[in-house]
Amino acid sequence: MSAPTPKETNNLKSACEPRVHVLNSIPNNDCLSAREYAPTPGGKRTVKSGGQPTSRSRVRMIASGALPAALLCIGLACSAPDSVAASTLPSRAQAQSASSKAVQPQVDKQASDAAAQKRKTLIADATAAIAETEQALKALEEKKTDVALKALADATGKLELIIARDPKLALAPVHVDIVTHDLFADPATVSAVTLEARKDLDAGKVQDARRLLAALASDIEVHTSNIPLATYPAAIKAITPLIDAGRIDEAKTQLQAALNTLVITTDVIPLPKVRAESLLKEAQTLAEKKERSKDENDRLARDLKAAREQLQLSEMLGYGNKADYKPMEEQLDEIAEKSAGGKSGIGWFDKIKKQLSDQFGPLLGTG
Repeated sequence: MSAPTPKETNNLKSACEPRVHVLNSIPNNDCLSAREYAPTPGGKRTVKSGGQPTSRSRVRMIASGALPAALLCIGLACSAPDSVAASTLPSRAQAQSASSKAVQPQVDKQASDAAAQKRKTLIADATAAIAETEQALKALEEKKTDVALKALADATGKLELIIARDPKLALAPVHVDIVTHDLFADPATVSAVTLEARKDLDAGKVQDARRLLAALASDIEVHTSNIPLATYPAAIKAITPLIDAGRIDEAKTQLQAALNTLVITTDVIPLPKVRAESLLKEAQTLAEKKERSKDENDRLARDLKAAREQLQLSEMLGYGNKADYKPMEEQLDEIAEKSAGGKSGIGWFDKIKKQLSDQFGPLLGTG
């Protein structure tokens, strides 16, 4: 695809529109609650569906278009800067290819599987310790010191059990959030947006460049909240003497400070990889079929082309090692040549599948 013309480049700020979903897995819940975030007039972000996550659920939100990024506290509406509101926001996403649309269910399943896989690592006693800490804070707000002291004692006991079982454990996972940034843009547009951001940086317009670059992500982020076992238990134990001394306001401040020390780790799954693998799987099934129809030959060609575009998009977005992409494109060329004219065969996709695995590593929620 040719690069945008100068006239088209002037409209880059309305060229890309990411779709953002949050799958919030509440500890000890048997289901995931899905929430979709979308822009509202004035540059605000609001939760479109009901349900309240925990106070630790905070995500970085991509605003509509290649422009603004804002920190969104789930359950609250945050205003974007005035410069964002004045920017040209997109009215619609760039159209996906038919092949990419066809593998969307696999992309959605990957997010769900990633959440399920990570949720298996949560430690029940750690989750309960956080709940007890929050209960203690609530009790102090209501001036129920006896309830607060009992909750803190229960939290301390659960933390001591965790440490006794595994003295070397540094982080105890308690909560998982899944955030999906789904960028619907072709490689030419991403390239042009990147060029525009570089021009802004060269001109000293750092914030303009930041808003452009903020949308250049297409991935699943798996955020895991963890208790830092080296500091959190001691912080909780230090609250009881404050309550006993009647220093309730100081105790509440220290409790909130302890809750704010949770460590968040992030695993990233590039969506172009997920789509490329799904497209190649479809293409392999067709390539191995003897006596394909014309429609099947056309579908095979479209799948290979779409997989190539996903790899190009992945490279432009900076996922993986740049030097590894050329060999994969060469493999796609080889497969296209081998399958041309209705030819079929097996083993043609083995090398590129290994290349993809080596490039990005195994995906969460698979295997």
